[in-house]
Amino acid sequence: MEVAEGARGDNSSSHVLQSSSLTLDTSLSLPDLTPPLIELCKDLFKKWSRLDDSSFSVETVSGGITNLLLKVSVKEEDGNEVPVTVRLYGPNTDYVINRERELQAIKYLSAAGFGAKLLGVFQNGMVQSFINARTLIPQDMRVPKLAAEIAKQLHKFHRVDIPGSKEPQLWNDIFKFYENASILHFDDIEKRKKYETISFKEVYNEVVEIKELTDLLNAPVVFAHNDLLSGNLMLNDDEEKLYIIDFEYGSYSYRGYDIGNHFNEYAGYDCDYSLYPSKDEQYHFFRHYLQPDKPHQVSDKDLEALYVETNTYMLVSHLFWALWALIQAKMSPIDFDYLGYFFLRYNEFKRQKEQACSLARSYLSGRESR
Repeated sequence: MEVAEGARGDNSSSHVLQSSSLTLDTSLSLPDLTPPLIELCKDLFKKWSRLDDSSFSVETVSGGITNLLLKVSVKEEDGNEVPVTVRLYGPNTDYVINRERELQAIKYLSAAGFGAKLLGVFQNGMVQSFINARTLIPQDMRVPKLAAEIAKQLHKFHRVDIPGSKEPQLWNDIFKFYENASILHFDDIEKRKKYETISFKEVYNEVVEIKELTDLLNAPVVFAHNDLLSGNLMLNDDEEKLYIIDFEYGSYSYRGYDIGNHFNEYAGYDCDYSLYPSKDEQYHFFRHYLQPDKPHQVSDKDLEALYVETNTYMLVSHLFWALWALIQAKMSPIDFDYLGYFFLRYNEFKRQKEQACSLARSYLSGRESR
């Protein structure tokens, strides 16, 4: 709410950001959720306050594993139909998401042309303009034309300046996740048994070792999306316009982490890591990321540097989401096997570690001898 007030007092904002003190119950079914949702829209937007409830229609756009997205279509008095998107935060997601950081970033990213326009906030969600586009599926991301467009957009995204501290948050977040994840208690016996097989001493040592290695790479610090999976990319096929959405995990971080994390998402929801992009596919992406206007003028030296950086930070992405999953296993009411997801990501980290680390070490020793 404070961030909303700040935006309200900011004369540079092209519109006034509305805020409501209402909270919506995320456990309700869509029919039961509709009346309080209409009440919320009327509370936020005074021009709709006198409309009949029949002027509003609600449908589900998507339910992520941390969010519920709803489309509300409003028939105004002049007969005009206005669609908006209502995003409901998943219960207990504040343990893993810094909402103040997110709202601060949205203001500047929206001004730079990214995502939907933020129209209003309430206690456990936000209302944004509706984007008329389809959500990508994992296999879309490897289509060369789309991969090039995602790379170009990410290049632009990484150049947005978000006021405040430019200190990378990645390791702060990982160590915070580690602290919380290592002291959980599960009432469910099966979950407890699974949880107790985890050696947190080993996990900690892995985190420290990979941090020391990535620090040597001196990766550029950018404002990163940090969750660039297919569900956060939308495409209007008719206009061939790509949208990057949902900045919940956005923070200043390392360039290679954002790209490595994106490449991990080629595996899709089934975590089929045989779908991780090949070196040729990665180089295609890197060319369009490094020089969107002249992709074929990118030097081999720059391609190699970004290849090493990305594939070392790819390991960090596995650790981040593995620890995140443990906290969700305890806190989230969503029916998803988060504990199983921890093992999927952590085992993939261990499987990839040797090859990725030796690639980074040989690159670093070669760089020193040059």
